[in-house]
Amino acid sequence: MFMGEYNHTIDAKGRLIVPSKFRELLGNEFVVTKGLDGCLFVYPDEEWTNIEEKFRNIPLTTKDARKFSRFFFAGAASCEVDKQGRILLPQVLREFADLQKDVVLVGVLSRIEIWSKDRWQNANTYDDMDEVAEHMAELGLSI
Repeated sequence: MFMGEYNHTIDAKGRLIVPSKFRELLGNEFVVTKGLDGCLFVYPDEEWTNIEEKFRNIPLTTKDARKFSRFFFAGAASCEVDKQGRILLPQVLREFADLQKDVVLVGVLSRIEIWSKDRWQNANTYDDMDEVAEHMAELGLSI
């Protein structure tokens, strides 16, 4: 399980250090793709295979399924960690998530999210958590 929040920077060549705790769970090769809310999603190969299976079972006759599949898979890239613990994020993914310099890597259960620091701070305010918790309870999650 991925958890925690880490602040890092992307260098001029588009390389990003992956925190060592995340690298231990990810292995040397994994998949990065466009995520929701303007961030990137990072999946270990095993989890990516599970996601591929789920998408294979969705009928292509469903327009939203085709659209989401294109969004999710067209931008996906396999990334390898170099000897310094960095990955090279493709330009198309950096542009999508507006990753310039300061980024935040966030562990979220089975995936990691990569956010521009500005987007992370603007999108993740928690002043409405009581209301969100009620919706989560409706989905069967209570803590």
